[in-house]
Amino acid sequence: MGKMPKAANGDPKVSCTAMVRRCCKGLFLIPLVFVGGCLTTGPTNPSFAVTTDEARKMLREMSDHPRRLERPLLIISNYMDGGRHAANLKHVFHDCTGDRRIITVVTGFPRTLEECRAKAIEAVETTYSSSDPDGTAEVDVIGVSLGGLTARFAAAPSEDGASGRRLRVARMFTIASPHCGAVIAKNYLGRSQQLWRDLRPGSQFLAYLAREDPKAKYTLYPYTRLHDAIVGEANAAPPGQTPIWVPSLPFKEGHDDAWEDSRILADIARRLRGETPLAGPKREPLPQ
Repeated sequence: MGKMPKAANGDPKVSCTAMVRRCCKGLFLIPLVFVGGCLTTGPTNPSFAVTTDEARKMLREMSDHPRRLERPLLIISNYMDGGRHAANLKHVFHDCTGDRRIITVVTGFPRTLEECRAKAIEAVETTYSSSDPDGTAEVDVIGVSLGGLTARFAAAPSEDGASGRRLRVARMFTIASPHCGAVIAKNYLGRSQQLWRDLRPGSQFLAYLAREDPKAKYTLYPYTRLHDAIVGEANAAPPGQTPIWVPSLPFKEGHDDAWEDSRILADIARRLRGETPLAGPKREPLPQ
């Protein structure tokens, strides 16, 4: 690091003007784009060009004219969520559908993905008991961050090959989920825990899930925002798949509150209601 200028008495001295200039210079390095009344960071996805203002308006209109779900909806929250995020999402999708068949699972602070898997399966089985010894009642699933990977794991056979119920899923919507691992897991201090070892890109656990993907009978819609420094937008879809992406918002890290992004929520809501989605069928590659 360079030496700081010193005043005549030898004390470090940096002018306020110089510091302001440095901060402003850094801000201009962030590519801000103004699109249709929405300030975003990064390029616009031509297959998903809706703005946050437009999406909020659509969510309000859907709330005014709700449409019932096709089947029960399971919402699995993100790591460290104490229940607030799951409750907020339940409120949004209840408003858009008028349907009370919405189950929430709070992951909290799990030590293993097996814990999360068991919670998800138990929540569905407790609410909608199934006579099928191999699978739960059929549900649609929204998984937030770790919740999305939990849903994918719960829908696959148990890693150890043991018998037991799996989550029977028709459609799976994941938001900023570490399907190919999480960037933060590489150096996280808690990496000695099994959970964080499994979340490291290239782990045996992730390889096992990738081998099971071809057998999956559900349709997966993996969403992400650009500039995700926690998971990494390139990790937000399983191997060989492209995530449905939107640009991040100004002065927000891409992962932060992605589950509250009105563009993503409106697209999921339209799909749940059986309406034409906002994101086109063609998935645009992630920008370099």
